[in-house]
Amino acid sequence: MTGMTCLAAVHAVLPPHRYPQDKITEAFAERVLGDGSSHEVLRRIHANTRVGSRYLALPLDQYWQLDNFTQANDTFIDVAVELAVQAVQGALDEAGIDAAEVDVIFSTTVTGLAVPSLEARIAARVGFRRDIKRVPLFGLGCVAGAAGISRLHDYLRGWPEHVGILLSVELCSLTLQRGDTSMAHLVASGLFGDGAAAVVAVGAARADREQVSGPRVLATRSHLYPDTEGVMGWNIGAGGFEIVLTAEVPDLVHQYLGPDIRTMLAEHGLAPADVGAWVSHPGGPKIIEAIEAELAVAPDALEMTWRSLGEIGNLSSASVLHVLRDTLRDRPPPLGSPGMLMAMGPGFSSELVLLRW
Repeated sequence: MTGMTCLAAVHAVLPPHRYPQDKITEAFAERVLGDGSSHEVLRRIHANTRVGSRYLALPLDQYWQLDNFTQANDTFIDVAVELAVQAVQGALDEAGIDAAEVDVIFSTTVTGLAVPSLEARIAARVGFRRDIKRVPLFGLGCVAGAAGISRLHDYLRGWPEHVGILLSVELCSLTLQRGDTSMAHLVASGLFGDGAAAVVAVGAARADREQVSGPRVLATRSHLYPDTEGVMGWNIGAGGFEIVLTAEVPDLVHQYLGPDIRTMLAEHGLAPADVGAWVSHPGGPKIIEAIEAELAVAPDALEMTWRSLGEIGNLSSASVLHVLRDTLRDRPPPLGSPGMLMAMGPGFSSELVLLRW
């Protein structure tokens, strides 16, 4: 497998505050909905997400002390920096690579604003060189975990002796809008959790010379779908991040994602049945079910995705990286078999990464 970027390590981290879904549901209902019959509606919505528990940036009772966007964003920076350090140091340790060897770092988040960006804030603590190249990404949302690997691969194709990192930190809980009782916000309040992850990637020349182990990136594909800008995203105002989330996503899986995947696989002489590992972002039950139906995969093909959704919820860009870590750790496919890493997000868009184990 010469000539391919190697994903040498994936390290995923979670904040320390874990709560069962029903406890989060009741706290949200009391503080956001107040009195009324809407509590039962919220319970049904949260149950339908199939999320069993989530990890939060703060203890649950501290969210009601955040009175404005400034306080929420300051909290985002404080917590995100700590999780970022843990994720990057953990990934470097697993790869056996020193921080001073890293040539480029891509960072992504869509749940807080930080200037300087997160990778700059952790550089000295982690031990990066002063000439490290920094590429902060914002606005890609859930697709950014896959898109970040793709862009890191693009860079390493031009610099095959280099080492790169992708860092994702998402603290979705800090986007809570106490005055928003829209259906989109009720769904999001039961679906999204907090977490971070980092990927260490090694350019092909160095990976081949040093016999670095890990899945190799065979090809990538980006697709921006027409007339879908309003499907998913944020409205950002004085109160912070207000969710935009429609019910169109499963239809887009059938209309676009399935054909995209089959076309990409066919270009490499493959079909969905040949894929040894599906590493999919856990967007939500209806989206996962649409992927399973569209690709006609085996019943357990997206087991890691379902498990991640149930245990930690949807972590936006960090989720697909958690699923990748889980796959590598718990269900690695046979060496040499193909894998497909994929996510969808605002734009509306998709990103596909064809891997070879």
